Amino acid sequence: MTGKITAGAAMVQVLKSWDVDHLYGIPGGSFNSTMDALYEAQDQVRYIQVRHEEVGALAAAADAKLTGKIGVCFGSAGPGATHLFNGLYDAQMDHVPVLALIGQVASNLMNYNWFQELNENPMFTDVAVYNRTVMTPESLPHVVDEAIRQAYEHSGVAVVTIPVDYGTVEIPDVPVSTASSHRKNRYYTLDDADVKAASVLIAEAKQPVLYVGQGVRGGWEDVAAFCEHFALPVASSVLAKGIIPDDYPNYLGTAARVAWKPANEALAQADLILFVGSDFPFTKYFFNPQAKFIQVDIDSSKLGRRHATDVAILGDGPTALRTLVTAGKKRSVTPWLTANQQNIANWHRWLESFADSTEVPLRVEPIFKEINRIAEKDAIFVTDVGNSTIHAIRLLKMNGEQLFTTSGWFATMGNGIPGGIAAKLSFPKRQIFTLSGDGAFAMVMQDLITQVKYQLPIINLVFSNDSFGFIEAEQEDTHQSKYGVYLAGADFAKVAEGLGAKGYTVTDTKDLVKIFDEAKASTRPVVIDVKIANTRPLPVENLQLDPTRFSEEEIEAFKEKYQVHDMPSLTELLNA
Repeated sequence: MTGKITAGAAMVQVLKSWDVDHLYGIPGGSFNSTMDALYEAQDQVRYIQVRHEEVGALAAAADAKLTGKIGVCFGSAGPGATHLFNGLYDAQMDHVPVLALIGQVASNLMNYNWFQELNENPMFTDVAVYNRTVMTPESLPHVVDEAIRQAYEHSGVAVVTIPVDYGTVEIPDVPVSTASSHRKNRYYTLDDADVKAASVLIAEAKQPVLYVGQGVRGGWEDVAAFCEHFALPVASSVLAKGIIPDDYPNYLGTAARVAWKPANEALAQADLILFVGSDFPFTKYFFNPQAKFIQVDIDSSKLGRRHATDVAILGDGPTALRTLVTAGKKRSVTPWLTANQQNIANWHRWLESFADSTEVPLRVEPIFKEINRIAEKDAIFVTDVGNSTIHAIRLLKMNGEQLFTTSGWFATMGNGIPGGIAAKLSFPKRQIFTLSGDGAFAMVMQDLITQVKYQLPIINLVFSNDSFGFIEAEQEDTHQSKYGVYLAGADFAKVAEGLGAKGYTVTDTKDLVKIFDEAKASTRPVVIDVKIANTRPLPVENLQLDPTRFSEEEIEAFKEKYQVHDMPSLTELLNA
């Protein structure tokens, strides 16, 4: 005879079977029956109490980005549900699996315009790849199991709405999980004709560039072998930061605005771009539109949508790179590669020239010198959105073992603190940094309490310049008044202390070594509030260095403004 189990407990068993070990949310009247099930299973699936549902959803998205496992969050009916949207759209746009459990009023009260009742299914239609309201207690575990499968299959958000009266109803104790049948790896047989066509283009190219995204994660050795075999430089997407060691001589960095100078210059002059495992949306602004284009992706719907594509290869990135190396003749080092390597070396030398600056207010380079000094070999960096992202992309010296994440395509401010929580919960033995501007930090700083409550020793950096600096620069570029971008200052170290963390305020570089040493040794969360100058990062998206495009006067004015007197353009290096 089949035993009985509550529907809520059966659902939690499904979560556990899919290797979910923690989830984020805030209880509410419409979610209490599920909370009861979580209480009974707290030794198996850990409930993490956040102070805002948005933080929970952003943390769930960060879990998925950093681990590849599904992230889980929940919200009660009404405001608890609507607060989740920012994090769910972050997951959707960065293509990671997240499950959102949504509370609903009791089934016998639905459609009576009850307190906090919303018609929740239509609300989540756009963000979700799977979106269902549970119709019976017996179906609850099945629907959650299906939701998780769909989230993995489509690398997106699954939403399950649960009437509050279902969780405590007893149902037959029959396992429904399909987790043991799930397979993550996909194996593709590349089309021989596509490989041959790509090999011809590579052999003919004079100025080729490899551009990679997250689709090559875990394939650094394949990227390196490809670059060495074909003697070409490589650029990456922002979310692929860390896959390639930053000191690799052929690594151009990232492109567009959150970028390095060498990547933008090379991609604008390339005659062949191999676009592998990425959905970078700004190709028409930063890639040479006349370049031949080879694209590799596991999703056929992405082939050809970012650039006119000469060869499309359906397959995973590392496999394609290995296959092309086998199929193609080794190339000798060319002036193109040599010029790009020199451009990369000049870029690093220029960045490092400010590392010992004692300017007040502080420059950011001395701060990153300390971050890099104390960072452990497998540290994890979560950067918020804004100028802090630009600084992190340029100045973090990642070694290939460290991890990096941010809100990429959605680019939502306020993801730093939540991402740090997720990183420490998923990787408790690794060192975690969050890097935020003062605008972004203020959006979510209440969840320092969450870091304190769960004893998560995270190092939180705040770069305080009293401005939405990234937006201020956009107003400058479009010749608008600088309006609405200046912020009232705050002492975030005192905020941290009031919330139970350790706080430091930095106004002088002489204090940096001691503060960072103490932060590294701390057993509780730390906030380092650095008062930096409101100085715009070098706008590599709008360089004025190329003598074939700008007058001598324009170039000199640009060099003077951004202190780049010793950094020639790629064009000059090619012609040297």
